[in-house]
Amino acid sequence: MSESEKFQLGTLGALTLSVVSSVSIVICNKALITTLAFTFATTLTSWHLLVTFCSLHVALWMKLFEHKPFDARAVMGFGILNGISIGLLNLSLGFNSVGFYQMTKLAIIPCTVLLETLFFRKKFSRNIQLSLAILLLGVGIATVTDLQLNLLGSILSLLAIVTTCIAQIMTNTIQKKFKVSSTQLLYQSCPYQASTLFIIGPVLDWLLTNLNVFAFKYTPQVLFFIVLSCLISVSVNFSTFMVIGKTSPVTYQVLGHLKTCLVLAFGYILLSDPFSWRNILGILVAVVGMVLYSYCSVLENQQQKASEVSAQLPQVKESESDVLISGDNGSGRLSEGGVPKSPPVWKSDKDLKA
Repeated sequence: MSESEKFQLGTLGALTLSVVSSVSIVICNKALITTLAFTFATTLTSWHLLVTFCSLHVALWMKLFEHKPFDARAVMGFGILNGISIGLLNLSLGFNSVGFYQMTKLAIIPCTVLLETLFFRKKFSRNIQLSLAILLLGVGIATVTDLQLNLLGSILSLLAIVTTCIAQIMTNTIQKKFKVSSTQLLYQSCPYQASTLFIIGPVLDWLLTNLNVFAFKYTPQVLFFIVLSCLISVSVNFSTFMVIGKTSPVTYQVLGHLKTCLVLAFGYILLSDPFSWRNILGILVAVVGMVLYSYCSVLENQQQKASEVSAQLPQVKESESDVLISGDNGSGRLSEGGVPKSPPVWKSDKDLKA
């Protein structure tokens, strides 16, 4: 199996793991929050990250991956920023309507495209832009219902969009710049993310729910779903870093909207959530956008690889011609003692005597 085939297989595996684990954890958390009234989402996320770090530490002890320390300042800043972005997204949901929160999530893709274009000179073709527009339109039709605006909620949403975009771009750039795997980056950044949410989580949850997470009555059923949620979160966090590292922040956001459509469908099938023709239409439009985005991305990647190969061919031919020229000049021939042989000289008198 070639390196490109291995990479494509790894990318497909990461995408599949991300979808399956994310949909599973949403269903689990929905049962925990809606049915069992455990509404402390930010604190729960800090527990997710703590369990993820402990799981990776065990994997490191078993030598399943190699610890690779790098720029500690970059890891600390990245970890804290990730934790803050999670907290801001939860605050945005708490201080805005559900419809406005969905608009906040939709705005992450255009913001990511804008930031990558301005600061990384990355170009997005018109086909990619069109497919993203169709995708966002479909998800908007399916999820956005009411748009109640307020100043505080709008500021929190704006901050959540910017920090989430920067954190996801950093996830991609750090892995490529320092040549670290998704597992190595997640292992080193998890303590900072968990610490940030441990500190701000209970406070944010109290602001949003007027309840104290430490005074909650933890029944065996609640504990079971918390443990299950934490275990699923290990694969969620791992696959998130892997997908962004192998693809791009924009592709990860596209995948996130696919998860949203799947959650809506599974909610209707498994939990009997209300479902309308508007939801169905939005999901269908979003799927068309996802298919177009996938097709255009694969096509452009193939064209880019073909252009890189064609650019390398003249260099290879030039190096081969250099070798032939040096061989013709006799520069490569050595005598038994390691001294270059001089080219044969024609002695006219010897040949005449013969």
